[in-house]
Amino acid sequence: MSIVKPHKLGIIAGPGSEYFTGKVVKHLRRLYLDRYEKLSAALEKRHDMTPEQLLDVVTLNDDLISKKIPRGRRPKIYTCPDFEIPVKYTRFANGEEKAEILQAVRGLRLFIIYDVTNQYPVQIAGSDEPVVLSINDHLMFLFTTVDALRIAGADGITLVLPAYPYARQHKKSGREALTAALFGRMCENMGVERIITLDIHSREIENCFSTTHLENLHASYQALIQLHKLIDFNDPNLVVVSPDTGAVQRNKFYAEALHRPLAMLYKERDYSIVSKDAKHSNIKSISLLGDVKDKTVLMADDMIGTGGTLLIAMRKLKELGAKKIICLVSLPFFNGSAREDFDQAYKEEVFFRIIGTNAVYHDQTFTDKEWFIQADVTELFARVISRLHHGRPLSPLLDNRQFIHRLIDNSQANPQAPLPGSKVAYSDRDD
Repeated sequence: MSIVKPHKLGIIAGPGSEYFTGKVVKHLRRLYLDRYEKLSAALEKRHDMTPEQLLDVVTLNDDLISKKIPRGRRPKIYTCPDFEIPVKYTRFANGEEKAEILQAVRGLRLFIIYDVTNQYPVQIAGSDEPVVLSINDHLMFLFTTVDALRIAGADGITLVLPAYPYARQHKKSGREALTAALFGRMCENMGVERIITLDIHSREIENCFSTTHLENLHASYQALIQLHKLIDFNDPNLVVVSPDTGAVQRNKFYAEALHRPLAMLYKERDYSIVSKDAKHSNIKSISLLGDVKDKTVLMADDMIGTGGTLLIAMRKLKELGAKKIICLVSLPFFNGSAREDFDQAYKEEVFFRIIGTNAVYHDQTFTDKEWFIQADVTELFARVISRLHHGRPLSPLLDNRQFIHRLIDNSQANPQAPLPGSKVAYSDRDD
């Protein structure tokens, strides 16, 4: 398989995921163009060839493995082929859903990129106006797409789900379903080879798989780039606070990387009450283990749902004397009345900024809010897709702790220097 051309690679966007998929595809194309430039420069020198001679060899190899007889003249420049697969999504009047693949996919290794949590109106066939799809509607579109690809002869199917659905239903305390595991087994039974997701709520979910692989990515580097624009990593009054016991490991990572103290909030809950929003929470009391008086507080969590518990935690920290509060979240859902609640809290100076990724789609009216900063993770997903397709190791992308520690150490030694870009963070050298 050529390392400079994505032969047998196909990318599919789920309904409402076109923007995120488009950015991933854009990064993929740039990756292949950059890789060709690096490889061609080395091969021209090694084999004493001109750029034109090398391009002729690459074109000949591509023509030999092409499914179609080549037509027309030889290309004069290297071009990255188009690997987007069009799909027609239809929703019928009775609520049934269908996915129709509009291009041959036999023998292709396909990646379905799908934000199944998208709550914005999307345009689909069978409806004159954009419609809002529930997460269960999205999942049915996902399942019909997977089945259509399997029937059409796809060589492999990988799901790229920035937000793993039903991730918070990973454990039970009574007679209830383990829906996170159920979803995983359904995908596995349908023939899905791999699921790529971002900061899954619990690693226990991985235990439900027998043959399907789960790749859990982290947005720590992208979040730190945005954080570096807001604060000085050398600030002695910076403290990392875990919002609850479940987020201790995530916040411990940032505390160790930044060489700053770690504090923790301990919450007493009444589990007979279901949290609906910031005003209707099941939290009865909060205790702080640590000191935040006159300090800049950094909190990290995997997601914001209704945001009720986070707002309660931030108000408590403000009462205890915190000067500035910044939150890092991988999946900023902002369900229910969360937007209005955070708008009001920001007006009351409860917090300074929320840094969230674009793994969850939001329109410009939300991303333009003064208190919200968006970190882009599409390049991370593009690099994972490329490495998987070409059989290259994922470890540099799955575990970037050493790089981040070195990055922050260098930043603290030279505070005026900007953080290096992704080409430094994700080297494409052979591992």
